[in-house]
Amino acid sequence: MRYLSDTMLIEVYQRAVALHLDADFIFLVEAEMARRKLSFQSA
Repeated sequence: MRYLSDTMLIEVYQRAVALHLDADFIFLVEAEMARRKLSFQSA
């Protein structure tokens, strides 16, 4: 898997939630955000 910057990962999360993408995909993005200790509030 290619590396995504923290900013890009947050953008992916925001768009996935806004577009109501599959819950499993959102879960994977959330797990990566948690691993990187990114704030969901800033997302």
